[in-house]
Amino acid sequence: MEEVLLISRFITRSLILLSLCFLCFPPGVVCDTGNVSTSSNSSSKPKVINIGALFTLNSVLGEAAKPAIQAAVDDVNSDPTILNGVQLKLLISDTNCSGFIGTMEALQLMESDVVAAIGPQSSGIAHVISHVVNELHVPLLSFGATDPTLSSMQYPYFLRTTPSDHFQMYAIADIVDYYGWREVIAIFVDDDYGRSGISVLGDALAKKRAKISYKAAFSPGDTESKINDLLVEVNLMESRVYVVHVNPHTGLNIFSVAKALNMMGSGYVWIATDWLPSYLDSKDAVDSNTMNILQGVIALRHYTPDTDLKKSFMSKWNTLKYKGSAGHAGFNSYALYAYDSVWLAAHALDGFLNEGGNLSFSYDPKLHDTNGSMLHLASLRVFNGGEQLLQTLLRMNFTGVSGQIQFDPDKHLVHPAYDVLNIVGTGTRRIGYWSNYSHLSVVPPESLYTKPPNISTGSQHLYSVIWPGDTTSTPRGWVFPNNGQPLRIAVPNRVGYKEFASKDKSPQGVRGYCIDVFEAAISLLPYAVPHTYMLYGDGKRNPSYNELVRRVAQNVYDAAVGDITIVTNRTKIVDFTQPYMESGLVVVAPVKEAKSNPWAFLKPFTAEMWLVTAMFFLFVGAVVWILEHRINSEFRGPPRRQLITICWFSFSTMFFSHRENTVSTLGRMVLIIWLFVVLIINSSYTASLTSILTVQQLTSGIQGIDSLISSTEPIGIQDGSFALNYLVDELNIAQSRIVKLKNPEAYLRALKLGPKKGGVAAIVDELPYVELFLSNTNCLYRIVGPEFTKSGWGFAFQRDSPLAVDMSTAILQLSENGDLQKIHNKWLTHSDCSSQVNQVDENQLSLNSFWGLFLICGIACVLALTIFCCRVFTQYRRFSPEDEESEIETIELSRSSRRSIRSTSFKQIIDFVDKKEEEIKEMLKRKNSNSNKQQTSIHSFSDGQASSPS
Repeated sequence: MEEVLLISRFITRSLILLSLCFLCFPPGVVCDTGNVSTSSNSSSKPKVINIGALFTLNSVLGEAAKPAIQAAVDDVNSDPTILNGVQLKLLISDTNCSGFIGTMEALQLMESDVVAAIGPQSSGIAHVISHVVNELHVPLLSFGATDPTLSSMQYPYFLRTTPSDHFQMYAIADIVDYYGWREVIAIFVDDDYGRSGISVLGDALAKKRAKISYKAAFSPGDTESKINDLLVEVNLMESRVYVVHVNPHTGLNIFSVAKALNMMGSGYVWIATDWLPSYLDSKDAVDSNTMNILQGVIALRHYTPDTDLKKSFMSKWNTLKYKGSAGHAGFNSYALYAYDSVWLAAHALDGFLNEGGNLSFSYDPKLHDTNGSMLHLASLRVFNGGEQLLQTLLRMNFTGVSGQIQFDPDKHLVHPAYDVLNIVGTGTRRIGYWSNYSHLSVVPPESLYTKPPNISTGSQHLYSVIWPGDTTSTPRGWVFPNNGQPLRIAVPNRVGYKEFASKDKSPQGVRGYCIDVFEAAISLLPYAVPHTYMLYGDGKRNPSYNELVRRVAQNVYDAAVGDITIVTNRTKIVDFTQPYMESGLVVVAPVKEAKSNPWAFLKPFTAEMWLVTAMFFLFVGAVVWILEHRINSEFRGPPRRQLITICWFSFSTMFFSHRENTVSTLGRMVLIIWLFVVLIINSSYTASLTSILTVQQLTSGIQGIDSLISSTEPIGIQDGSFALNYLVDELNIAQSRIVKLKNPEAYLRALKLGPKKGGVAAIVDELPYVELFLSNTNCLYRIVGPEFTKSGWGFAFQRDSPLAVDMSTAILQLSENGDLQKIHNKWLTHSDCSSQVNQVDENQLSLNSFWGLFLICGIACVLALTIFCCRVFTQYRRFSPEDEESEIETIELSRSSRRSIRSTSFKQIIDFVDKKEEEIKEMLKRKNSNSNKQQTSIHSFSDGQASSPS
């Protein structure tokens, strides 16, 4: 009994002193060399350097790490190219999975003046030991502590030689996103390792718009009974995707209990972190019972490239003398990282010594024993070269058996990567890889490092998976909670338009178009959806649909079914299905038959069309006159007569009654094209005028939403509709003008009274309501103007509800097979009012419909005029009236008149053009005859001169 009390007192005092030590001397305090006294120094290279190893020997990771570390020390000591004959001495301490024992072992190890420590593999123990090595400036190289928080600046001397769980959790998030799941349940051990890893997983999932719906934590020592209770609880929840982040020695219990609870069957998804492959790899042969409970599980394993170094190490593993048994037993990926940790320390020490580093230790006066203390704190010495060695470690870059050993600025190994495994049959099959460079792929990561990184959705690939239940179909990832509670569906308790949704005396409790669509869609789902309808509203007035949607977001209801419009503010808090009915705001106003108009004959064409048509009549007439004037006597005469001929000919072509004949080829070509244009214009005019005069036209004082905005008259809306917010907030209509109406009877009464008698000038409401309202009013009211918003009706579900996606697919299926239209015809058949309101302007024909015809006609006219001018210019060049010119010149000189040569030439051209074609030809013929006579006389005179005597 006394021995027990002494031991208890010793442990208690030790814990108190350790706590005081850590509180009084935070990391970095003893780095001040002014406070330390050097007790030993070495000016030359030592023959032996002590390095320590701290880990749990009797564990899955420890059984792999111990022989690997010992083999690495032997390989370093036998390699003459490193450390120049200096030998490494390995001091191993067993932490025995205890933070307290680990601290004691660490203190004892530090008494041996170690310059570096390998381990531990436990994240919890690493947190405690890191405080010790921080104080003594001894780098701690951990091959198994994967807690992401250990990378913080709080632990400067902690250096991880294995990938952090930060990357593993992002790999799991990518897998979850790849298969389209939105919620997972995290099952983890409640310690530093488990909590920190799951915290990072939550952050990673949030970036993929997914989440952890429930965190199921358990203590490392919990019995199977407690684990059973935990799994029963999570099995009642919606998500069927489980992420298991535990220790190897407790993880198999999770799957064993899950198998007993039938949670390893079809529809379930289990994703295990690297603890599971580490356990399976360390066994020569896993028993069949263990493999049976793991069928279909997805697991991640550290990826290490298949280099020659790795193959050589693997070939030596089976014959390592430090192993307790022969064969492959005990090996896993952590053995590779432990082996490389020793080589990392050796390379760093070699560089440290070559740079002139001094392996010296100093006493810290702050570390002293109190009276009666048995801790021997005074024997702990600070490694003077710790900071320099740490910086040397961070600069290392070499290839080890696990791959490239190099650190990034955050002290992480570069190129972290994982194998994605699927456990099937009696082993595992690789279905792909994950790397921090390109995420999911089916090719080894090192082959992607030479290419640009590509993490787009289309570039992510994995091979097919055999899921739990021996199925290749990707599980949906969720079910309705198995807690005995059906889906709570809110239905608006409407006052008017009960055809859409209303209370009913049937067992279902509700009826209407929206209810039938929901029931038809839910019947197409490949799974049962237990649900119950709950009326929302007092039945005295229409409920607020914004408030109804807010109740769904607040988990008062699971969903809302009814005539719920999909608008922006609502989509921010809930998820809507695909719209099952198109909708939009329209204006309804009283109409009356339009009175006949004496100027109705002008309405078929727009003013622009009338103007262009008239101009072309005159233009074509002028062109034909120019082309016919020289050869057609009907187009000649005094100027007044010719002007009248142009106008008469132009407009008579409208009725094809022109009496003048066209003689020239160019004139006939222009006339044919123009008559075709006139034919089209006449036909269009006749058809449009007939429509205007024969179809009943209705008119309204309200032309549409624009005229409502500019007026000051009251506007009616449906009570509870989103139209109120739209009119006030978006269109800036004064709220005092808005009149809320409960039902169609109130609509009818307000429109009959009108704005002058306390009614409304028009009603703004959604199209489905308006169509139903108009079908019962004998077409006394109509929709005026176009639909000025576009939206639709959908079913509202809670944010990220997977049911919203499946219901959208079902609604599309209803639309494609025609069932949606059948339901519409059942509830919403209505008579259609065919008369148009304010459609005269829309029926007018504009220039846009005929500009092509006018363009063709214009090109033909210009082309004809161009040919005509070229021909006239050619004739003018051949014609040279010399006699007339001489006579004119004599007369002008006698009268002492001065005229420019230019004006004389222009008058000559006009006179030439005005002459008949026959006169021109006769003059050209006479000119040619005179020219021939002159040439003959010249030749005769020349011959006579030649024959006379000189």
